[in-house]
Parts: sequence; C-alpha cells; structure tokens
Amino acid sequence: MLVNMKQLLIEAQKEKWAVGSFSVANMEMVLGVIKAAEETNSPIILQIAEVRLKQSPLEIIGPLMIAAAKNAKVPVAVHFDHGLTLEKIRLALDLGFTSVMFDGSHLPLEENIIKTIETVKIAKEYSACVEAEIGCVGGSEDGSEDIAINCTSPAEAVKFVKETNVDALAIAIGNAHGNYKQTPHLRFDILEKVKNSVDVPLVLHGGTGILPEEFVKCRENGIKKINIATATFDSVQQNVKAAYESRKINGYYDLHAAEIEGAYKNALKHIEIFDCANKAQLFI
Repeated sequence: MLVNMKQLLIEAQKEKWAVGSFSVANMEMVLGVIKAAEETNSPIILQIAEVRLKQSPLEIIGPLMIAAAKNAKVPVAVHFDHGLTLEKIRLALDLGFTSVMFDGSHLPLEENIIKTIETVKIAKEYSACVEAEIGCVGGSEDGSEDIAINCTSPAEAVKFVKETNVDALAIAIGNAHGNYKQTPHLRFDILEKVKNSVDVPLVLHGGTGILPEEFVKCRENGIKKINIATATFDSVQQNVKAAYESRKINGYYDLHAAEIEGAYKNALKHIEIFDCANKAQLFI
C-alpha cells in the first residue's frame, strides 16, 4: 500500500529501527525490492534521484513506482530524492510521490533555507512530506563529482529545522555517495549532538560500504531513513554477471529474473541490518 514517508519515520522514531530507502532504475529493481519487503513484512521506501532521470525518465519510472507501491502487501512510500529543481519536484508530486527532497546542501545556509521553505509550501498542496539536507555528503549521487565531505553543524541543524519545518533531515557525518575509496569513519559525536538538538527523523545518505555494526549504531541514535543506491546497482550487475558466467541466462527472461534477484538479495540484506522486518504490522 502507498503511504506517506512521514508515517514510516514517525513509527521508526519510537524504537531503534530504520526504514530502508532503496534507489531503483527499472522495473526489475522495483520488483526485487518489493519482493524482499513483502517476504520480510517490512515497510520500505522506493526512491529515485533527479540526476538519474537521464537514464530513467520520471514520467515513465514514476508511475511504475507508484503502481508497485499501491499493489504491495506492505507499506511503501515513494520518494523523489536529491531534487535539484522545483520543476521536477512538482512533477514527482503530480505523479503521486508521497515525499520529495530538495537538496540545497551545495548552497549557502540562508539560500538553502529559502528554497527548502518554498519546497515545503509546494509539498503541502499535495499532503506530501519533505526531506532536506545540510552539510555536504561526499561524492555525488551519480558518481560524476568528487565532492568533499563537510559535516553538519548541530547549531545550523537547529536553525534549519526551526525555520523550514521539514519532516526529515539528511546530515553529513563522514558519509559519502557511491563506493568508498577507503573505510568511512562516521562522526557519531556529531550525530548524537544533532539527534539531541532537533526532533525530526534523521537521514543517512551514502549507505553503500558502511559496516553493518555502524548501521546499527546509526539507527539506534536517531537515523530513521537509510539510503541505499550504489549497493543495489552493484548487486544487480554482479548477479547478472554471475548468471551469465554460470550459463543460467539463455534468453531475455532469464536476464529479467537475474536482475530481480540481484535487487532482492541486496534489499533483504539491508532490511535485516536496519531491523525493519515485521514492522509492517504497525501500519495495519
């Protein structure tokens, strides 16, 4: 069933679990993630970032994501991630996305606040919720830039949340998009300060490559939405490669099944780490 992301995060805030937010690029990834969620009775979030629309046009992938969520046996929110333009944010909302993110992390704080407020105003027209980001998560969503990590200031987080009234806040604590070049060292001291300073659910981007025990520490300390993108794409690619090498692919539909299985395996693994299995019953 299609739900508002805020519903999921509010329930997660009551305990020490987090919702997995899985980036998808085609029907097979959507089917694989939904399969894992239904099998584990887990609420999840399907998402796509604006930079990915060159490969997966929003007008095509968006309705597919919405239809999959509506037909799922578990609660599924559909999220527009890393929105850069109000034009695409509004299109996502028109299509039925239940949450959007305006990413103004590259802007000066005051400009980020102004544009986030505008996004919140638009989202209210659709009864949708808004995620925003302060500080700079390293790398970039599509791997095209090597953006330096700039950890979130707890004081700026307080100001930002108070002035924008966002529903979720993505923070930078040493995390980065894409595959890490070296083992990440998360700043749990910053996470603790932000968690104790604001009352909105916190979001972790750049989940690929973070150790399971660090995921657990994050979800136990205020992170309620964890984004998984590169790990899904990698899992699909690796599963397809392995299927070809073992000669399990003898036609298109074998390829189709291998892609679904790759997305399914990755989602299943992260659902266990995030401890969101069997939490769907909270929304019945």
